[in-house]
Amino acid sequence: MRSPALRHVLTHLVTPLLMCIGMGLAYMGAFVTPEPHHLPVAIVGSGPQAKVFAQTVKDTAGDRLDVRTVPTRADAVGLLKSREVTGAYVPGAKAPELMVATAASDMGATAVEKVFTPVAAKEGAPLKVTDVAAPVADDPTGQGLFFLLIALSIGSYASVAALGAGGAALAMRVRALLALGVSAVVSGIGALLAGPVFHLAHHDLAGVWGMAWLYSAGILLIGVGLHTFLKRWTTLTMMVLFVMLNFTSSGGLFRPELQNGFFGTLHAFWNGAGFVEGVRSLLYFDGDGLASDVWTLMVWLLVGLAVTGLAALYERPRRARHAAAAAGSTPAPGTTAGSPEPVAEPDADRAAREAEEEVEETVGV
Repeated sequence: MRSPALRHVLTHLVTPLLMCIGMGLAYMGAFVTPEPHHLPVAIVGSGPQAKVFAQTVKDTAGDRLDVRTVPTRADAVGLLKSREVTGAYVPGAKAPELMVATAASDMGATAVEKVFTPVAAKEGAPLKVTDVAAPVADDPTGQGLFFLLIALSIGSYASVAALGAGGAALAMRVRALLALGVSAVVSGIGALLAGPVFHLAHHDLAGVWGMAWLYSAGILLIGVGLHTFLKRWTTLTMMVLFVMLNFTSSGGLFRPELQNGFFGTLHAFWNGAGFVEGVRSLLYFDGDGLASDVWTLMVWLLVGLAVTGLAALYERPRRARHAAAAAGSTPAPGTTAGSPEPVAEPDADRAAREAEEEVEETVGV
């Protein structure tokens, strides 16, 4: 290709085109066709009649449902509040009842209602739906936490370019400290959005901020460390890790039981799922399962610390060489102030230009 300018533009178009492909595959693969896969439900009742009824429901639904029986309504409520089941059906000729917990998943509650409405119709009575864990009135679908996750993620991964490319001249320990500081600001913004601005969190706002900080700090440290090795490809990598795979597996819109096995598996250990499920536990389920979600976020933070540590070790000899070269380029005694600049100056200009381009590209995304 004869034109360097055209080649430069085409090279930079590779990243957004790959993002287009990746976002399409991830979002459409995760969200377009939600179907129950082993959705856990309970039938309330004891004795042979209840077991036969549960088996009939299971045979009708096939792999869509995992059906169990529980002896009492209180047991079913406990399973719903621990998020072990998505719905619990209480058979009755006069008033069949379906219990759900929409704070755990509005889409999941809708899915089990679609399953059990025709079951109740066969019993000859309208279905009564009882919500045992409803989200706050300011977030009626419970999906506000997913959009909070998006805000925190964008603030975190977009800051990586400024810290990684713009701060390349700084020592890694300084960039790491800046990453921790930026994560405190990003999580503070998230806490303001969740609390005073949109009222998603009516209590335990400090806990929401703490989990937001763990989440943001993990992303920033991973990104700053990866930038040492990936340079301008860091943007695409961060989008894959913390947008394409992260948002789709978080459970913010669809629980893993409504997705295919790939995203359902990621939900078990990805950091976005740890944040969303952790905040749900804190706000709606009395902290049930919170410790596991916090540990998930802490593991991602430790991974970030490890990556930045490896990057610091990788950069150390290169910085030593640059320092030696700078010392060797010091003008000798008697050299006039008008002496030519060191030969390395064009490389520095090129690095600065690439850093600026990377920051613009990332923020634009």
